[in-house]
Amino acid sequence: MQLHRALGRVFAAGVLGVVLAMTAFPVASQTADPKPTVSEGKLVSLQYTLTLDDKSVVESNVGAEPLTYTHGSRQLIPGLEKALEGLTVGDTKQVTVAPADGYGETDPKALQEVQKQLIPADALKVGTRLQGKTPSGQMVFPMVTEIKTETVVLDFNHPLAGKTLHFDVKVVDIKQDKQGEAPQKN
Repeated sequence: MQLHRALGRVFAAGVLGVVLAMTAFPVASQTADPKPTVSEGKLVSLQYTLTLDDKSVVESNVGAEPLTYTHGSRQLIPGLEKALEGLTVGDTKQVTVAPADGYGETDPKALQEVQKQLIPADALKVGTRLQGKTPSGQMVFPMVTEIKTETVVLDFNHPLAGKTLHFDVKVVDIKQDKQGEAPQKN
């Protein structure tokens, strides 16, 4: 009986030692991140093509320098950033982003009438994109939407406001972002 108790204590001490060793020294494969995923704080590089409902290409960087951003830092429109969560290097995805999760709906309050003489004569055409600064120094790019007798109607909405956006994306690279380092293009 004493031998049985002694063996029991030795066995219990051995099991406890193995459990403690496993806890103190986790297996390397359990702590390594063999396939990093797009997640908050990661520096992500993408290839993408942006099209509209009519299949017109708005922008593409395929075959050029990838777009690099820090995931979770709101550098991308919300609908695209959310759709990229969890992807890994080499993954491709088609993402459709509604206006509310993209550049917003068209805001009728963003239309302003200005005196015709404030607009350069060569810009007095519907569809002309102008460039200017607000009193606070922010750059604005209104579009001429209507020309009246004495005034011109300018649309200050983002050019993609109110539009459904279609992205074809490929994750090219994922790195751990260094604390405090600004995102860079690779």
